[in-house]
Amino acid sequence: MNMSLVKKMSFTVNTVILALVFGLMAFFRLCGADFLVWFSIPTAMIYLIGYWLIHKEKLDIYVWMIYLWLTLYMGVTTVCLGYGYGFHLYCFSMIPTMFVTEYMAYRLRRRSMRSLYISIGIAVFYLVCTGSVALFGPIYESERKYEAFFWVFNALIVFGFLIYYTNYLILSIIRSEEKLKEMALVDRLTQLHNRHYMLSRLAELPPETGSGFIAMADIDNFKKINDTYGHNAGDHVLRTVSDILRSRCGSCETARWGGEEFLILSSSPLSEGRDMLEALRKSVAEAPIAFEDKPIPVTITIGAAERLPGQSEDAWIQAADSKLYFGKNNGKNRLVI
Repeated sequence: MNMSLVKKMSFTVNTVILALVFGLMAFFRLCGADFLVWFSIPTAMIYLIGYWLIHKEKLDIYVWMIYLWLTLYMGVTTVCLGYGYGFHLYCFSMIPTMFVTEYMAYRLRRRSMRSLYISIGIAVFYLVCTGSVALFGPIYESERKYEAFFWVFNALIVFGFLIYYTNYLILSIIRSEEKLKEMALVDRLTQLHNRHYMLSRLAELPPETGSGFIAMADIDNFKKINDTYGHNAGDHVLRTVSDILRSRCGSCETARWGGEEFLILSSSPLSEGRDMLEALRKSVAEAPIAFEDKPIPVTITIGAAERLPGQSEDAWIQAADSKLYFGKNNGKNRLVI
């Protein structure tokens, strides 16, 4: 979420409400509710001031001012005209919208809007105003022919705000959840899956029967690359090898297992995956990897193991890791199966 988006949204909402104020002002004049006509003038001024507050990014002051005045407006119109016109319905959209505003303030790292306390205040004020009308009746007795129209009109406004802000909140939460999920399961540097994802994925596979193969790939002499060319160069090598891994192992699931080590999971038999793994090894060895115009020789060693019936994922990983360890200690830049 960024400030420009919030400002644009606030400008739009402010304009819609200001237009409604002028429209209702004309209606109050038609009903002969002179007090409400005059009351609409400071109401319009509030929203005109709102444009300036939005422009100056004083959104907390804007929100408090608007909500306080909306609550007062809801109360005054209800007491004057009664709740047959539906003005009291505004509070039902104000309370959930207030909590959406709290969420937006949190996302923008602004101070709390005190949504709980404001919502309680709105609810209490609503009960006082509607209770007054129930006991004493409205101040103005207008023609009832307008009531049905304005009940529907105000109800549509309330439902419109409820649907808009609730949809916005839910979509924001979904996007946040997706981002958190990506952060939890994807390695930030290489954009491959991470160890946590792959462990969960391996745990899902049934151990009763063989489930394809896994391969552990490790960049040879990676510490020397970091020491010789720098850690930025090492990161560049990791990203480049990851790109090659993605292109050569498109039908497999790949993850950065840790450091300079990668894990490849395939549902195919190892006999079918041998050529793919060998092509991967050759592609890395032949890739023209360079950083700041300095060529960097890069090779990988791969150990692969097919899953045996009944074998646990830990034993399966250990089998592939043992093959990798053998290859690292016997020449490197090789595939061990």
